[in-house]
Amino acid sequence: MNVHTPPTLQKLAIQTLVREEALGMSDLEEMAHGLFPALFKEAIDGRHIKLIKALVIAWPFHCLPVGALMRTTDVETLQAVLDGVDIRRTIGFHPRRKKLQFLDLRNVHHSFWNIWTDSEDSDYSAEILDEKKALQVRPRYALRQRLKVTVDLCIRSCLDEAQIWFLKWAQERKGSLYFCCTKMKIWTLPVKALRHIFHVFDPEHIMELELNTEWTLLELTRFAPYFGQMRNLRKVFLAPLHKIDFHLPNRTRVTEVKCINKFASQFSKFNCLQHLFMFCVHFLRSQMNQVLGCLMTPLKTLSITYSLVSQRDLDSFACCQSLFQLKHLELRGVVLLDLDLMPLRGLLMKVAGILETLDLQGCRMKDSQLSVLLPAFKQCSQISNINFYNNEFSMPFLKDLLQHTANWSKMNVEQYPAPLECYDEFAQVSVERFAQVCQDLMDTLRAIRQPKNSSFATDICHTCGERWVFDQVANLCHCWQ
Repeated sequence: MNVHTPPTLQKLAIQTLVREEALGMSDLEEMAHGLFPALFKEAIDGRHIKLIKALVIAWPFHCLPVGALMRTTDVETLQAVLDGVDIRRTIGFHPRRKKLQFLDLRNVHHSFWNIWTDSEDSDYSAEILDEKKALQVRPRYALRQRLKVTVDLCIRSCLDEAQIWFLKWAQERKGSLYFCCTKMKIWTLPVKALRHIFHVFDPEHIMELELNTEWTLLELTRFAPYFGQMRNLRKVFLAPLHKIDFHLPNRTRVTEVKCINKFASQFSKFNCLQHLFMFCVHFLRSQMNQVLGCLMTPLKTLSITYSLVSQRDLDSFACCQSLFQLKHLELRGVVLLDLDLMPLRGLLMKVAGILETLDLQGCRMKDSQLSVLLPAFKQCSQISNINFYNNEFSMPFLKDLLQHTANWSKMNVEQYPAPLECYDEFAQVSVERFAQVCQDLMDTLRAIRQPKNSSFATDICHTCGERWVFDQVANLCHCWQ
């Protein structure tokens, strides 16, 4: 039987205050500080615009992490918050009101809203200060006692109403407030439009960048100086930049190489890059040594997917110090068919004691290349997730691979291609062979160790877009069900 829990007196008081929405500034100034967060949450949820503005004006804590409450950006609510900030800055000091130091507009979780004490406020302030220290902000900023407005930006050629309003507000106040963008996504935006953004939001403070554009090589070169200023980047996601390719019309090869080198050389300026993702980035083919060899800190994640790589790129893997602490390596969709994989084997041997995930799906490797990598696989004691789908391995070599996995005690998910013996002379999957051969492989694996989530799968069916997958039983695609 459900027992109805009556609301607390505090909850009832807050609901009454929100309902009336007639609080004057003098009322708020005298209200207990502990009531402010709960009252603010109620005001946001109910879109009580006047009350939101009044609460911002009277806010008694150093920080206001309002972005955590605004699940969807609402123009009126945002305007109320920022209008409250403007009014607060003009009315001056009040003895019961702390100086507002941090306005956080990011949609991230904040424990501030669960525990409302001065000590919590201090903890959050310390968190922000630690972040500033981690960013290695230039000394001149430390001298400025201005309100810090932190935001994540997703910039497109067609901005929504809230973005247009906020950016205009920020540009008008860039001299009196301190603006900081920690995560920036750039989608299909002309480079010249970014100049106004970076005039307000210093690129130095961006910690995560997603660049998803259809720029030309010349536009990418114009972006390069801004990219190089993002020296505190932790994560970079470049995708897709497939339209930036070699041999563009009316441009000499020498000019192309200069443009590419200008962009690639910016990686040498990053102080703390840990995660690098490149999707459909063909223009950096044969430039991986320049990109990876100059990094100042070791990477934890390297993801190169559906991109063109050369033997020169692969050779750089074994000698780039920045890759020797990798925990996650993804080469999905990178065709390795005609390449010598000894450098990749060398890299895997170097990170065998720490590598946790390895994705080689769709690399079109054959038996001879698999045999090159086997000694490295045997040493990977920390591996927990591996994907070999869409490679062309025969039954004997797959069994040999499984025999090298006795050391994989931490494995959670392992995905293998169905062996070539499952296909007939017309490259069609045989139901009988698929079930029989995959069951044999599963029995081989169980004799070596106890698998948790293991599967063998065919290539994707061209008709329905699904695979035949064998885990405990054979699961056929829709065409056969």
